[in-house]
Amino acid sequence: MKPTPTLSMPEFVAMMAIIFATLAFSIDAMLPAFPAIAAELTPDAVNRAQLIVLAFVLGMGVGTIFAGPLSDTYGRKNIITGGIAIYILGSILAYFAQSLELLLAARVLQGFGAAGPRIVPIAMVRDLYEGRRMAQITSFITTVFMLVPAIAPSVGAVIIGLAGWRFIFIAFVLFSLIGVSWLNIRQPETLLPENRRPLKFRGLKGAALEVVTNKLVLIFIAALTLAFTQLFSIIASTQQIYDQTYGKGDSFPLWFALTALLASFGTILNAKLVMKHGMRRLATSAFAAQSLFTMVFLILITTIDLSLEISFALWFLWSVSIFFMVGITLGNLNALALQPLGHIAGMAASLISAISTIIAVFFVAPIGLAFDGTPVPLLIGTLICAVLAFLLMRSTTDPTEN
Repeated sequence: MKPTPTLSMPEFVAMMAIIFATLAFSIDAMLPAFPAIAAELTPDAVNRAQLIVLAFVLGMGVGTIFAGPLSDTYGRKNIITGGIAIYILGSILAYFAQSLELLLAARVLQGFGAAGPRIVPIAMVRDLYEGRRMAQITSFITTVFMLVPAIAPSVGAVIIGLAGWRFIFIAFVLFSLIGVSWLNIRQPETLLPENRRPLKFRGLKGAALEVVTNKLVLIFIAALTLAFTQLFSIIASTQQIYDQTYGKGDSFPLWFALTALLASFGTILNAKLVMKHGMRRLATSAFAAQSLFTMVFLILITTIDLSLEISFALWFLWSVSIFFMVGITLGNLNALALQPLGHIAGMAASLISAISTIIAVFFVAPIGLAFDGTPVPLLIGTLICAVLAFLLMRSTTDPTEN
């Protein structure tokens, strides 16, 4: 039996976006804090400050393995609420951390808790919608979600200026409480009791095997991994590039906000086009365009003696293109991978997100640590990812077109 949506679509989209945005706020608000954290906790190896982002993403990836199956058994709302509780604990521990190692451990715990609000909303959407309608709803959620990266660095910078970087973690606690309170007050449970799956190893194993033995699903997971690698790579390196390469560290929050706002048109465009052109075609086209744009920028920056102003303009446009591409690909790839797995949506969403996120972290780390004062290592890494993702998508079919 399939539940009927009870909230209006605008309220449901806004609520899901706020819950989902816990992730973006937890990552992007930290970016202006990198110099202060590096100076205080790792002055001899400033590139290690990037690990603050990757530690959170790693914890989130591991947490998604558990969040989905638990939500299939105990309900979506309970797991989101429990995840927020763990997230708050990690935030408090991070506030008191006195070494980079302890801060990274707290960020892993914080990310582990954030897996609930990261993965379960996708399953909630799948409970209520399917196919291209699901992709459209996901695009709407992502559009609202993109507003948070636009303001998060500025919020982080203000907090740092007023109270120091540690108080950012207090802001995380307050923000997460808004979303979880809205959920528990307004949204009925979307997983009906008769649709819940007992938490048994045999059942989990069977669901996992169904995911990892589906060749088409695995290809979409691989493409999703490459998209995440591009996203996390630019997030991890962007503050250093603005600061050390182009000397715009003080205005970085404003440039990042403009990037996020311009890139949000990617999700708006996707929502308008996906019902007509399909998820696979749009994702494939986005990867193709990203490959071309990245190759052109890489050739220009390595073969021509560009002025700093022209180089920065190209960098800004390219960074917008990465986030624009993400706005088109992530929702579509998730929907494509989940399309044949609706009967195990929670478990499937968990495995898809866990595999793609965890593997992406191991790709991102060497790209970020290779930062040499220029965007070149980042451009090379993202070019490889974009080309491989395009080739993978060319080898697939859209399951909704059959």
